[in-house]
Amino acid sequence: MATAKTADYTKMMKDMMGSFPMDMSAFQDAWKTSATFGEKMSKVALEAADKSTEISSRFTKDMIGKLAVVTKVKEDPADYSKAMTDFASAQAEMLAETMAAYAEVAKKVQMETVELMLAAGKDMSEDATAAVKKATAEVTTAAKKVTAAAAAK
Repeated sequence: MATAKTADYTKMMKDMMGSFPMDMSAFQDAWKTSATFGEKMSKVALEAADKSTEISSRFTKDMIGKLAVVTKVKEDPADYSKAMTDFASAQAEMLAETMAAYAEVAKKVQMETVELMLAAGKDMSEDATAAVKKATAEVTTAAKKVTAAAAAK
C-alpha cells in the first residue's frame, strides 16, 4: 500500500516569506512620527487647559472682590441699589473680557492644530514614500534572486 506524501505547506510558506525580507524600520518610523504628533497635540491641549483655568480663576477672584463691595453695610438704602448696579455693570464688562480671553485661547489652539496637522501630513507622506521606495527595491532584489535561483536549477 502506497502512502501519499503530504506537502509541508508551513515550510513552503517560510521559504517563500524568507525570499521577501521585511524591513520593519519603515513601520517604526511611522510609529515615531505618530507618537511625536500625539505628544505635540497633547501639549497644545494641556497649554489651552492651563490658560483656560487661569482665565476662569481670575474671573472668579475678581467677581468675589466686586461682590465684597456689594455685601458691605450701607448708610443709605439707595446705596444698595447703586452697589448692585455697579456690580452688574462690572460683571458684564468682566464677562466680555473673559470671553475675549477664551476666544484668544481657542484661536491659538486652532492655529497650532492646523500647523501640526499640515506638518504631520507632510511627515507621514514622506515616511510613506520612503517606505514604498524601500519596499519596492527590496522586493525587486528578492524577485531577482528567486528568478536567478529558479533559472539555475
